[in-house]
Amino acid sequence: MSDIFEFNHTVDEDEIDLLGHANNVAYIDWMQSAAMAHSTSLGWTSERYVESGRGWVARSHFIEYHSPAFEADEIVVRTWVATMAKVTSERRYRIIRTADNLLLATAWTRWAYVDLTTIRPLRIPTDLASAFPLVDREMTDHDI
Repeated sequence: MSDIFEFNHTVDEDEIDLLGHANNVAYIDWMQSAAMAHSTSLGWTSERYVESGRGWVARSHFIEYHSPAFEADEIVVRTWVATMAKVTSERRYRIIRTADNLLLATAWTRWAYVDLTTIRPLRIPTDLASAFPLVDREMTDHDI
């Protein structure tokens, strides 16, 4: 699983909704934080993107919720890059509660590489694309 990045997080009180579990928006925040941490671990920091005037914007998200997360739960967001096309990339996620290895959510984001000033799509540079190993399969329960 070395090509799969792990981002650890503790569910905070501010992430809890009126029903007593993590709000939908928290999941998107965890996904984005995991994606940025993965990128940073490969040398592509937010500063590097800003300096280049190019970076990623989310075009779409999909989240399937399996079980709720609660305040103080320790979770891990496992993420990997599944595809890298001309101007887009698909990143996948599995969000798991570490105490019982329970799958909380599966998700993906389609990212577009853009000029940060105009937000126009740009071709993903070879050096950027090659920095991210592709994992071209779905993870199954035995992978978590």
